[in-house]
Amino acid sequence: MQSAVSIKNLKIAYGDQTVIEEMSIDIAPKEFLVLLGPSGCGKSTLLNAIAGLQDITAGEIWISGKNVTWEEPKDRGIGMVFQSYALYPRMSVRKNLSFGLRVAGLPKAEIEARVSRTAALLHLDTLLDRRPAELSGGQRQRVAIGRALVREVDVFLFDEPLSNLDAKLRNELRVEIKKLHQSLGNTMIYVTHDQVEALTLADRIAILRDGVIQQLASPAEIYQRPANLFVAGFIGAPMMNFIEGHIETGDGAPVFESNGLRVDLSGYGFRTPPASAPATLGFRPDHLMLDAAANGMPTLPGRISVVEPMGSEAVLWFDWAGQSLSLRLMGDVMLRPGDALSPGLDIAKASLFGTDGSRL
Repeated sequence: MQSAVSIKNLKIAYGDQTVIEEMSIDIAPKEFLVLLGPSGCGKSTLLNAIAGLQDITAGEIWISGKNVTWEEPKDRGIGMVFQSYALYPRMSVRKNLSFGLRVAGLPKAEIEARVSRTAALLHLDTLLDRRPAELSGGQRQRVAIGRALVREVDVFLFDEPLSNLDAKLRNELRVEIKKLHQSLGNTMIYVTHDQVEALTLADRIAILRDGVIQQLASPAEIYQRPANLFVAGFIGAPMMNFIEGHIETGDGAPVFESNGLRVDLSGYGFRTPPASAPATLGFRPDHLMLDAAANGMPTLPGRISVVEPMGSEAVLWFDWAGQSLSLRLMGDVMLRPGDALSPGLDIAKASLFGTDGSRL
């Protein structure tokens, strides 16, 4: 199957500073790909290169089977939504939506039909005669999205479109974008530093660090089986718990040992751990269970330091062997700071990392 967007051996450098090096990605038709990573990792640079707003040093960019590496942005068959609304303040919503189409010389009837369809899709029907100053932040961002949608192209690019909105509006528009993708079926490439947006919106997530893709996989795969320590620590709130230790081998199954904790690795269902090597055991707050001792799971006895109620769930922070670990519980929590607890660890859901940080 032909990719909607194909990045081939892409390199972007400014003098001696390389921002992206030898990157290749194939994005399928109708896929929602999220580029996620910390500030300065190269995600917006990559998006701008796809859009034609960023010069590249080497490599190729293909969109809908066409090599567009040196094409102008207007000729690439893309629609782009920026972080800022960038609306024309003196124009009505209707004119903001139709401006690009009028410049392109489309027939008046076609312009009106596209604007009408887009306005209905984004619930802007009753706002078409208002100016941007008369709109809320969420409404302005919907107009910015609509300005891209009226182009009716195959590929849409979003550069942190929700970062200027408050939390409530971000949640509402995130759902709208998800519905939009489901109804339109276009290919969408979305840049964000917000992992909640990434996990909820994406078919696949590309996690970037220093211009290199650390992992490209589904949200579930990235959350459950992070490729390395960076991905494991970057995804999840609270972040994954880490315990330094080593792997012991003997006559039986390998065992992870750290400060008296001994974890039988026969239930670790991924790569076979190496013999007698330093390792890091990683597990998420929801991989610990308070009623697990009866099930024969390894336990981490400690004392609660902080309780964070979060409505339908709570996060407990507890001290174990001189370090702070977190545990997520559902529902009402009767425990308080100072209480002792001994949660059990589900090793089948945990992750082991070697000395180079990669997953074992």
